[in-house]
Amino acid sequence: MALFAVRYTYDSRTDLQDEVRPEHRAYLRGVAERGGLLGSGPFADGAPGALLVLDQPDRAALDAVLADDPFAVAGVIAEVDVRAWNPVIGPWAEALG
Repeated sequence: MALFAVRYTYDSRTDLQDEVRPEHRAYLRGVAERGGLLGSGPFADGAPGALLVLDQPDRAALDAVLADDPFAVAGVIAEVDVRAWNPVIGPWAEALG
C-alpha cells in the first residue's frame, strides 16, 4: 500500500457543495471503513477545500477512488493536488511502518 496526501480545492458553488456533501461524506466514510482513507476534513481556516490522507495500492487505485467521489462527479472540485507521502514520526508512521 502507498500513502497519499490529497488536497482538494473547491470551486465557488457552495450551494451545490452543500447539496452533495452528505453523499460525499458517506462515500468517504465507506472508503475509510474499508481501510483506504486514514483521515479527511475541511481546512479549519475556512479556505475552500479539504485534506485527505489515503492508503491505496498505487496511484491508479487512488485516481479511481478520487474519480468516484460525489464531489468529483458533481464537478465542485476545482483543483486536486496529490502527493505520495511517507510519514516517519507519529502514530501513522508506527502503525504503517
